[in-house]
Amino acid sequence: MTEIYYSEIDGMSCASCVGRVESALAKLPGVDSARANLAAKSVDVRFNAPTTADAITKALSNAGYPVRPKTLHFDVDGMSCASCARRLETALNAATGVASARVNFPDNSVAIDIAPGASIADLSAAAQKAGYPITPRAEDITSPHEHGEAETLWRDTLIAVALVLPVFLIEMGGHLIPALHHFVGQTIGHQTSRVFQFLLIGVALVGPGRQFYSKGVPALLRGTPEMNSLVAMGTFAAFAYSSVATFAPGLFPMGTNNVYFEAAGVIVVLILLGRTLEARAKGRASDAIRALAGLAPKTARVITDAGELDRPIASLKVGDLIRVRPGERIPTDGEVTEGASLVDESMITGEPVPVAKAPGDRVTGATVNGAGALTIRASHVGSDTVLSQIIRMVRDAQGAKLPVEHLVDRITAVFVPVVILAAVVTTTIWLFAAPHLAIVAGVSVLIIACPCAMGLAVPTSIMVGTGRAAELGVLFRQGDALQRLRDVNIVAFDKTGTLTAGRPEVTHIELAPGADRDSVLSAAAAVEAQSEHPIAQAIVAAALVVPNATDFETVTGRGVRGTVNGRLVLVGSRRLIEENGIDPSPLDAAAHDRATLGETAFFVAIDARLAAVIAVADPIKSDAKRAVSNLQDAGIEVAMITGDNTTTAQAIADRLGITRITAEAMPETKVETVRTLALEGRVAFIGDGINDAPALAAADVGIAIGTGTDVAMETADVVLMSGNPQGVATAINLSRASMRNIKQNLGWAFGYNVLLIPVAAGLLYPVFGLLLSPMLGAAAMALSSVAVVTNALRLRRASGELS
Repeated sequence: MTEIYYSEIDGMSCASCVGRVESALAKLPGVDSARANLAAKSVDVRFNAPTTADAITKALSNAGYPVRPKTLHFDVDGMSCASCARRLETALNAATGVASARVNFPDNSVAIDIAPGASIADLSAAAQKAGYPITPRAEDITSPHEHGEAETLWRDTLIAVALVLPVFLIEMGGHLIPALHHFVGQTIGHQTSRVFQFLLIGVALVGPGRQFYSKGVPALLRGTPEMNSLVAMGTFAAFAYSSVATFAPGLFPMGTNNVYFEAAGVIVVLILLGRTLEARAKGRASDAIRALAGLAPKTARVITDAGELDRPIASLKVGDLIRVRPGERIPTDGEVTEGASLVDESMITGEPVPVAKAPGDRVTGATVNGAGALTIRASHVGSDTVLSQIIRMVRDAQGAKLPVEHLVDRITAVFVPVVILAAVVTTTIWLFAAPHLAIVAGVSVLIIACPCAMGLAVPTSIMVGTGRAAELGVLFRQGDALQRLRDVNIVAFDKTGTLTAGRPEVTHIELAPGADRDSVLSAAAAVEAQSEHPIAQAIVAAALVVPNATDFETVTGRGVRGTVNGRLVLVGSRRLIEENGIDPSPLDAAAHDRATLGETAFFVAIDARLAAVIAVADPIKSDAKRAVSNLQDAGIEVAMITGDNTTTAQAIADRLGITRITAEAMPETKVETVRTLALEGRVAFIGDGINDAPALAAADVGIAIGTGTDVAMETADVVLMSGNPQGVATAINLSRASMRNIKQNLGWAFGYNVLLIPVAAGLLYPVFGLLLSPMLGAAAMALSSVAVVTNALRLRRASGELS
C-alpha cells in the first residue's frame, strides 16, 4: 500500500535545492514520487516498502535539508520528582520519530518534537511503559491537572491525618508525658496499643499512602527508582520492623524491639501535605498562561441566514461574520466590515490609548471593543489567532531547558540510587554500632533525601519568569534566551521602527511673514495628496482640510507642483523654489536648523511667494530616551545600526545619547557590525524589519519589536509585543532576576541534600548525640520543595525596571 510522507523542511533556498532534495529521495528504493515545494519549503513523497518514514527523514538530513519537526504538547500523569521527569524524557527520546522531548515537571507536561511517521500511539505506549501516561493537551487551555491534583492530595492528607493522629498522640504523647504512657498500659495495655497502631497505620499506608507504593514499587522493580520509591521503602521498612516487633518480638535482641508506627504514619501525612502545598504553588506558577487563556471570550454572536446565533469560539470558521457589541471582547482575529469604534488593544501592544477601527481595519481576538458596534469577518480562528500564538510561545518558553539544567539532569539521574545505597550502608553500620538505632537512621536517610527540590529549582523559575514577562509584554520565543540575555552587555538598536515610530510625521512648520499655517498646510497637502511617497502622506495627514489639486506635476529630483483653488503651489527643494524665480533665503536658516536635527525640510511657495518650510521626520518614540538611559545606567553599552543616512542617524543618536553608530548599513553590514560588537561582549540586537532578520539571527540574542514584520519576529529569540523600546530593559531585568532566582533555588536544593543526608545518617550522633527522627526528615523534605517553589513565585512581583 502506498504511503504519504509530507513535511516542511529547512535549508531550501533555490531551484537547485529542490533538485537535490528530489534526487536524494528518488534514490530510495520504494519511492514512487518525490516533489519538493520551494515556496512552501516542504516535501511530498509517495512511497512503499522497503522505504520507511524514518529512512526518508534520514535521507533528507544527510542531504542537508533536515525535516522541521512538529511540536505536540501532552499532559503527564504520575510524575512526582525530577527523576520521573528524566525517565519519561529518556523513554520518549528513544521512541521512533521523536526529534526531542522536553518534560516540564512543574507543569506536568511534555513537549515532543516529532518527524513525519511518528505515531501518537507509539508515544503513548512509550510513556505508559515508563510509568507516566500522557494525554494530548489542548492548544488553548491550561493543564487540568493543577486544580484537581491539589484537591485530591488535600483529601488524602485529611484522611491520613485522621488515621495517624491517634497513633501520634498515644506514642509521642507517652514519651513526653509519662503519666499517659502508664495510663495506656493500665487500661488497654501496651500490646493492644501496638495492635491498634498497626491497624490504623496499615490503613493509612494502604489508603492515602498507596500512591507511594503504586508508583514507587514498579519503578524500583524496573531498576529506575524515584522519589516515591524512597518514601515507599522508608515507610515500609518502619512499618514492617514495627509489625515484627509487635507480633514476634522474640526475633529481636533485647532492647531493640521498638515500634515506629507513628514515624511511618507521620511521614505519609507530612509528604502528602508538602505535595499539596507544592501542587497549589505550582498551579500559581501557571497563572500567566491561565490569565492569557482567560482573555478569550467563550462564545461569539455569529450572523447566519437564520439570524444572529451565539456559538462556541471553537466552532468558528474563517469567513464567519461576527457581531461585536459595545464593551465586548472581540472573539477572534478578523477584519471590520461594518461599524466604527475604538478598540482597547493594550493586551497586545501595551499601549493604553484605544485604537480607532473602521471598515477594512484588522482587529485582534480578545481585545476589548469600545462604545461602537462592529461587524467583523473572521480571518484567523482557533490555534491560528494572535492570542493562541502568544500562549503557545509562552508555553514553549516555559517548557524549554536552560543550559544550567543539563548539570541538574546528570545529578538527578544517579541521585536516588545513591540515596538507596547510602541508606543500606547507614543501616548496616548502625546494626553493628547500635542496633536499636539502625532502622531510625536508615529510614531517615531515605525520607530526607529530596530530588524534587532539584527538579523544581530551574523549571519553576522559568515558568514564573517567562509568565511575568508575558504580563509585561515580553515574549521569550526561545526559552534558553532567558539565560543568554542575562549576560548581554552591548545592546544594538536598529533606528527606524525601533527607536523611531517608523512613519514620517510633520514635526515643524516655519512660516514666512504674513503666511497662515492652516492655509499653507492645506495647499501643500492638496498637491502632495497626488503622491504616494510616505513623506507626502505625512503632510497630508497633518492637514485639517485637503482640497482638490489640478495640473499636478512631479519635478524630478526637486519636488511637486499643482494648482489649488486657482493658485500655483510648489512643494520641494530649495532649488525648485529658486528655479521658479522665488528667493528662498528668508527661510534658509530654518531649513538648515531642521536638517541638523535629522529632519527633511520642504520649501512651500504659493502664487510665486515664499510661504513656509515644512519639516518632516520619523519621530523618536516617547520612551526611547528613557530606554537608552536605563540601559546605560545599568552599565550596558548602547549602539545604533541603521540604513539611514549619516546626518539623520547622527542627529537621532545625539538626541538619545548614543555615541556608537553605524549608518547607511545594508543587511549584510548590520550582520558584520553585530559580529564586530560580539568581539567585545554579548550582543543583543533589536529590530523590526525584514532587513533586520539576518542581524537578529547573528546576535547572541535577537529581540524583535512586536509591531514589526513577521519575518523579524520569527527570527528573533524575544518579542516585545508593544513598540516600546523600554521593553528591552524589561527583558534583561527579568532575565537577570530569573537567573538569580534559579541560583538561589539550586543553592538551596543541593545544599539541603548535601548537608542533611549525612545528618540523617547519624554523622553528628557520636559527637553531639543527635540523630534525626524520620518524622523530622519527612517534614524537612516536604518543606524543601515548597521552599523552592515559593521562592520562584517571588518573580511574579519582578518589575520592568533595570537595576
